Amino acid sequence: MKKFDAVVIGDVNIDLVVVGCNQIPQPGQEIFVDNMMMHVGGGAALFTIALAKLGLHVAFDGVLGNDGYGHYIRERFAGYGIDTSMVRTSGTSRTGITIAINPELDRSFITYVGSNAELHVEELDLGQIALGRHVHVTGYRGRRNHTEFVAMAKRLKEAGATISCDVGWDDTGEWYSGVFELMQHVDVFLMNETEALHYTGFERIEDSLSYMSGFSPHVVIKLGPQGAAAMKDGLQTMSPGFPVEAVDTTGAGDSFNAGYIYGFLTGLDVETCLLYGNVCGALSVGAYGGSTGTPDHEGLEAFIRLRQNS
Repeated sequence: MKKFDAVVIGDVNIDLVVVGCNQIPQPGQEIFVDNMMMHVGGGAALFTIALAKLGLHVAFDGVLGNDGYGHYIRERFAGYGIDTSMVRTSGTSRTGITIAINPELDRSFITYVGSNAELHVEELDLGQIALGRHVHVTGYRGRRNHTEFVAMAKRLKEAGATISCDVGWDDTGEWYSGVFELMQHVDVFLMNETEALHYTGFERIEDSLSYMSGFSPHVVIKLGPQGAAAMKDGLQTMSPGFPVEAVDTTGAGDSFNAGYIYGFLTGLDVETCLLYGNVCGALSVGAYGGSTGTPDHEGLEAFIRLRQNS
């Protein structure tokens, strides 16, 4: 028996959300905004919270600073029943912070990576992580940590865990082709539309899915408001999104991931996994903060019933 339904590896920080900031102040100038809010941020952390809210027993593996923000994040995790025994405390860096400016329009960010920079795949305790029946990994950096990611995936598979990976944006612009090797060792490989087209070089999502199916039996591509698509065991499935009023799109992709993986871990078919992912993504954008709007299981099912009856 595994101790956790899922263990999540990756980034966690404070999100300081600035609402109604339509200009950057000039030197010596002060401007006033509609609101400022503090939330837990970081793609892996947002996925963790969303998955825990759906009712799974989740543990987080990352690095926090020994400061007030780090303590705040631990408390927020504990409030959702998230196990933090694998979280390490940095002796040198403070907890990371991202300032999100005007998230209701085209968002701008100012980020201090902080303690997240100390998370190194090769230093993880894979014996502890394998206590999860499933492991969700983030932080792939192409050739910079490709070898370490493949080795980690192989060891976790040997330990009996299933693996999902959200590949994330390649800030080098290389779009390293080694990602297709990593796909071979991952049970569910997630990315967004832009990432998929960059990695494969195709112009159509259908072509990208077909190509990647030659490396992975289960690929999922997020299409934003248009929904999502998946290719599992050679069968391609498309699922439309839900029209909702977006307040803050921070964490929408991570919320989708949580809904999809929740379906995957509870043995549901691809169509239902996509539905759950699209619902979680849609509800996420209706509130400020990357995890504020994500539903619990009751809220998820209530949204589906409401849409089916309307």
